[in-house]
Amino acid sequence: MVTSKCHISGQCPVCNEQMHITRLECENCGSGLDGKFSLGSFQNLSPDQLQFLEVFIRARGQNKAIQELLNISYPTVIKKLDELIVALGYEPVPLPDSRREILEMLSQGKITAAQAQQLMATQKLTDNSDNRAAAPNTIGE
Repeated sequence: MVTSKCHISGQCPVCNEQMHITRLECENCGSGLDGKFSLGSFQNLSPDQLQFLEVFIRARGQNKAIQELLNISYPTVIKKLDELIVALGYEPVPLPDSRREILEMLSQGKITAAQAQQLMATQKLTDNSDNRAAAPNTIGE
């Protein structure tokens, strides 16, 4: 028996509502199971999100590799990842908004040094609690 494999989305192409599977069949012996089956949590993903997920897995979640494979910037990787997280029914963890938070995450092993550098380079960071002394004026001494 020749089988054709095509991408199955969990959304109806006519009305855009969620679809379900009604029959599973063994390719080897032909045994079948009729019922109402879910495609799982990935059924709600768009083709673009599925492609991003495949690249994410292939790159083992390394943002630099994802950037190179998809030819996109770091902020775009984060945006696409957040969209994927939401589509799967979760809430994305907010990114740190200060140097101090990034350094704390780094010291706790939550991010790598490379990720910390990327976060600092791509965000406008302000940390009001960072009291740096101004350099003394040495002009004319």
